[in-house]
Amino acid sequence: MDSDKLNTRLVRPKDAAAYLAICERKLWELSKDDIIPVVRLGRATRYDLADLDSFISKAKGVHQ
Repeated sequence: MDSDKLNTRLVRPKDAAAYLAICERKLWELSKDDIIPVVRLGRATRYDLADLDSFISKAKGVHQ
């Protein structure tokens, strides 16, 4: 499978931070405070794009 064409729901912290236009340090703080959920797969940490979209909606005051 061509990884360039792979659309994934789970993204790495670096990509999640870029998606939210924040630094990784702020992302870790939000995760640590249980504001943004984390998916742990063994030692790997991933973020669900649906959770990131939900965070954005809540930050804008839009309820789903």
